[in-house]
Amino acid sequence: MRTIDSPEFSLIQSFAAEFDVASPPAGPGDDCALIRPGKRDLCVTTDSVIEGVHFDLRRFSFEDVGHKALAVNLSDLAAMGAIPRWFLCALGLPPKLRRGVRRIAAGMSRLAQLYRAELVGGNVSAAPELSITLTAIGEVERGGELTRSGGRIGDLLYVSGTLGDARLGLTLLRRGVRSGAAMRQLRPKPRVALGRICRRHARAAIDVSDGFAQDLAQLCRASRLGACVDIASLPLSAELLRCASGGSGDSGRIPDRRHPGSVRFASRKSRRAASGLRSFRRGAPASRLTSRILRQRSVHT
Repeated sequence: MRTIDSPEFSLIQSFAAEFDVASPPAGPGDDCALIRPGKRDLCVTTDSVIEGVHFDLRRFSFEDVGHKALAVNLSDLAAMGAIPRWFLCALGLPPKLRRGVRRIAAGMSRLAQLYRAELVGGNVSAAPELSITLTAIGEVERGGELTRSGGRIGDLLYVSGTLGDARLGLTLLRRGVRSGAAMRQLRPKPRVALGRICRRHARAAIDVSDGFAQDLAQLCRASRLGACVDIASLPLSAELLRCASGGSGDSGRIPDRRHPGSVRFASRKSRRAASGLRSFRRGAPASRLTSRILRQRSVHT
């Protein structure tokens, strides 16, 4: 199967074409923009969660929404191997939801404290639906960031965590079921510590937010490579497999909902990379996929 560009990617290209922008990672095209003001590099990212698109207040608490808004931004920093430092928050708020502001902040604050990210500014404006846009800034050692463009022929392909849980979680939430997979929607966990470990071993990485196939295609495009992946090697959770076998899940589709995860190219020469990734158990383990990195710029399964 050959993947095609997502509508979102095409829109970004169309918008950026009107500007004189730098190539990634200094300009658009990676998980974060890279700024070099001093001895350490700054990784800067921005992302939004919008009512009716990324969450439904009938199923998400205000605390869930605040947590998720920060988590998806921290996940971008994790994909670059950066340490979260600061963030700004812009709230678009319907008048009827003003009562939820403190609860949104509480959910966001707990995650910020966990990763020592400091709120340094923001904005509040009236809006027809609830939306939260964050700009997050992290630090990484000069030249030590993971970008999408470092892949090489012969590299190994890893993915962190399990795939499909966020989509399964969305399906279950719509049925009123709050399970482990549902928590991947409600309270996703940014893999910042794993990103820091992978920074020492991997050549390239991308945050999985638009679905494994589409994001792998973007990773390959930036590295000017292609990939052939055996779908039987994709890591799937026991919950997803159980639901699929019972006819209540959908394991045939790659997840297309936001959840922190990442795909990484690791050097085949580094045995420490494989052992380091496999032995990491405090967060989400990384699984090596059965794959070949190709010169042909396409993705096949």
